[in-house]
Amino acid sequence: MKYGFLKVAAVTPKIKVCDVKYNVENIISALNKAYDEGVKCLVFPELCITSYTCQDLFFQRTLISSALEGLFEIANASRDKKILFTVGLPLLKDSKLYNVAAVIYNGEILGFVPKTSLPNYNEFYEARHFTPAPDENGTIRINSIDYPFGKKLIFCCEEMEEFRFAVEICEDLWAPCPQSNSHALAGATIIGNLSASDEVIEKDKYRLSLVANQSARLISGYIYASAGDGESTQDMVFSGHNIIAENGSILKQSMLFKNEMTVTELDLQKLTNERAKMSTFGESEAQDYQRIYFSMPITETPLTRYYSPTPFIPGNEQERNYRCDLILQMQAQGLKKRLEHTGSKTLVVGISGGLDSSLAILVCVMALDLLSRPHSDIIAVTMPCFGTTKRTRSNAEILCNALGVTFRSIDITSSVRQHFKDIGHDESNHNVVYENGQARERTKVLMNIANQENGLVVGTGDLSELALGWATYNGDHMSMYGVNSSVPKTLIRHIVKYYADTCNYKPLESVLLDILDTPVSPELLPTDESRESINQKTEDLVGPYELHDFFLYYAIRFGFKPSKVLRLAIYAFDGRYTTDTIVKWLGTFYRRFFSQQFKRSCLPDGAKIGTVTLSPRGDFRMPSDAVWLSWKRDLDALDF
Repeated sequence: MKYGFLKVAAVTPKIKVCDVKYNVENIISALNKAYDEGVKCLVFPELCITSYTCQDLFFQRTLISSALEGLFEIANASRDKKILFTVGLPLLKDSKLYNVAAVIYNGEILGFVPKTSLPNYNEFYEARHFTPAPDENGTIRINSIDYPFGKKLIFCCEEMEEFRFAVEICEDLWAPCPQSNSHALAGATIIGNLSASDEVIEKDKYRLSLVANQSARLISGYIYASAGDGESTQDMVFSGHNIIAENGSILKQSMLFKNEMTVTELDLQKLTNERAKMSTFGESEAQDYQRIYFSMPITETPLTRYYSPTPFIPGNEQERNYRCDLILQMQAQGLKKRLEHTGSKTLVVGISGGLDSSLAILVCVMALDLLSRPHSDIIAVTMPCFGTTKRTRSNAEILCNALGVTFRSIDITSSVRQHFKDIGHDESNHNVVYENGQARERTKVLMNIANQENGLVVGTGDLSELALGWATYNGDHMSMYGVNSSVPKTLIRHIVKYYADTCNYKPLESVLLDILDTPVSPELLPTDESRESINQKTEDLVGPYELHDFFLYYAIRFGFKPSKVLRLAIYAFDGRYTTDTIVKWLGTFYRRFFSQQFKRSCLPDGAKIGTVTLSPRGDFRMPSDAVWLSWKRDLDALDF
C-alpha cells in the first residue's frame, strides 16, 4: 500500500447450482488464498453464493435464507483479515428481491449494493426475478442491525485516501450509462464488477475492450470477476473471464474456463495524479453518495506487475514499428506546415553524424516529399572542429549523399580560435567556454546560411536533452523549428532503426546502422591525432539515457516522488544497475531538471508527439527559479 500500490484480485470459485454450503466453503477457501497472497481488495462473481443460473428457484425462501446465512458465515470467516472484498447473492428487502453485492471487511458487512441494470433480452431474464436498485440510498435491517443499502455507496480506507472502492454488477457496465460513471465522479478510484457474463464467440474480446475503455474513461482501476465452471450449462456456458485494468491498460486477465484467481497491483497514486490534471474530471456527484469508512494499516506491497525499463518504447515489435512510423509522420507533418507557412526555400540542418541530427534530416526529407519538393532543398551542414572524429564526419557525408540533399562542410576551427582570441580565452583550458564556444559558432553558421538561402533552421535536440538541459544556451538549444523536441533519446534509436529497416536502399541502411552503433557525444573535446576515437561520451557525464528517460516518464508524466521513482527504477532495472548507481543518476536528473528550466522556458516551436512534452506553451509550465530541495530531501531520507 506504500507509494499508492494496492494488491487486488478477481476470483472465480468452483460452485454448484443452488448448493449454498458448497459455494460458501469454496468462497472462503478462495478468500483465504487471496489473503495469504497479500491481496487487499478482492472481487467475487455475481450471485456466487447461490450461483447465477438458479432461474425461478430464486423465489424459493429456502434459497434466499440459505444465501443470507452463507453470507454471514463468509463474513465471520473473514474476521481479523485485513482484506476488503465483495460477494454476490439474492437479497429480499421490503418484499422485493434484489441482485446485490455485499461488501465485507474484517468480519463486518459494510453495505449492500443492488444491481441497477437488469438485462431481459436474448438469454437473460433477470427482470423476471429481481428489482432494479432504487434511486436513493437507504438501509436494510438484518438481525437488528441496519446496513447501508443502495447503488451510491463508496467504501473508503481511512489510512489510504486514494483507496476508494465502489461496485457495479455485470450489465451495469454494458448499459448506455454505466453506474461506474457516477461512482468515479463521486470519487471512487477502484470499480469492482461482479459479473455472470456467459461466453459466446468473440465476446471475450468485446468484454476486454469494454473493461479497458471504461477504466480509461474513468481514470480508475477496474476489477472484473465473472462466473465460470459450476454454473448451469442448460442454455449457456460461463468462462470465468477475470480482468484487471488500470486507466485503459489491461494489467492481467485469466484464461477462459480455468476458474482462476487473477492477482496484480493497482497504482492508486498514479490514478489520482492523473485525475488531478484533468480539468474535465470533477467529483460532481459526490453529494449524493454515502461514504463508508474502514481502517486498513499501511503495509509494503511487493510488486509483481511488469514495469518496462523503457516506458516510451512498446515491447511488441509490431506496435513499436507502428509507433515509429506514426512519429515520423507526425514530425514530418509538423515541419511541412511550418515550411508552407514561412514560404522558406530551404531547410538548414546541422548534421553531425549522430542520432539526433540523422533523425532530423530524415524528417526533413519526408516533409519535402509531402510537398513534392526536391531533397536538394535541404542544406545539411557539417562543421568539424576540435572534437570531430573521422567516423562521424564520414557518416554525415555518406548519409547526405544517400538522401540526395545538399551537403556543405564548413570547418569552424579558425573561427572558434579567433573568438577565443577576441575574448581572451586560453585554448588549452577545456572548460565550458571551450565547449560552448563551438556550439554557439555552429548555430551562428546555420542561422546565417538560412539568411543566405531563404531557409529555416531545423533543430535537432531531443526531449531527453531538454529534460537535462544538455544543450548550449543560444547554441544547439536554438533553432527555428525543433522536430525532435518531444521525442526521448531511447525512442530515437528505434525510429532511426525502423527507418533503416524499411528504407529499401542499402547505402542508406548501412550508414544509419553505423550511426546507431556510434556512442552519443557532443564531440566538443579534442580527439587524438588520428581523430578516430571519441573522447567525450555523453552518458559518462550525465548518466545513462535509459535511466533518465525512465525518471522523466514517472517523475514528470505522473508527478511521483523521487522515492517512488527510485523504487520503480530498482524494480524495473533489477540486475542491470545497482541501487547506488540509480540513486546517483536520479539525483543528477532532479538537480539538472530544476536548474535548467530557463532553457526550456524559451524553447523553439516543435510539435507535441507523445504524452510527455516540456514545451512552455504545451503541457509543462514551471518557474525557472523553482528550488529542488524538497525533492532532494525525499531522496536523501531513504535508508538503503
